[in-house]
Amino acid sequence: MMKYLITGLGNIGQEYENTRHNIGFMILDRLAALSNVVFDVNKRYGARAEMSLKNRQLILLKPSTYMNLSGNAIRYWLQKEKIPIENLLVVVDDLALPFGSLRLKPKGSDAGHNGLKHIQAMLETQQYSRLRFGIGNQYSAGHQLDFVLGDFLDEERQLLPARIDLACDIIKSFCLAGIEITMNQFNNK
Repeated sequence: MMKYLITGLGNIGQEYENTRHNIGFMILDRLAALSNVVFDVNKRYGARAEMSLKNRQLILLKPSTYMNLSGNAIRYWLQKEKIPIENLLVVVDDLALPFGSLRLKPKGSDAGHNGLKHIQAMLETQQYSRLRFGIGNQYSAGHQLDFVLGDFLDEERQLLPARIDLACDIIKSFCLAGIEITMNQFNNK
């Protein structure tokens, strides 16, 4: 059975729960709920759940290391579960994309995202797949941190469920059809 590590980035703690920076956690929570699996919060480096998808085993991980140290959790679980890096998918917020935009990429730079920066440092490569969820960039100079750690606007919150469900479809397709087919099917939707 092929194994995949699907990691949603976010910060632990109630004060961060529904913030833009935690969209990775929100997407994994929804994916788990759709599959009737629950996260074991007492696992090393984070909350972990397992689900089956046809003949694939998906390990869902929400690191407890805080965003800026996410690479520790990912490196640990890749090694422990003997998952090849091409079967890693990191789900992350992206300021450079308009709200709700979804972009699947097979590799890339950290684009100034501290979570991705740490993952790159720990894995010693940029060659891992990521699903970027656009959170927009409607903030004034010097207020980026307040924006990413802030709640979604009411109108965004109304659109979130459909965009999160689409992200779950992309994750499933990544595991079943591969990254190229999934990018062709879903990028720009």
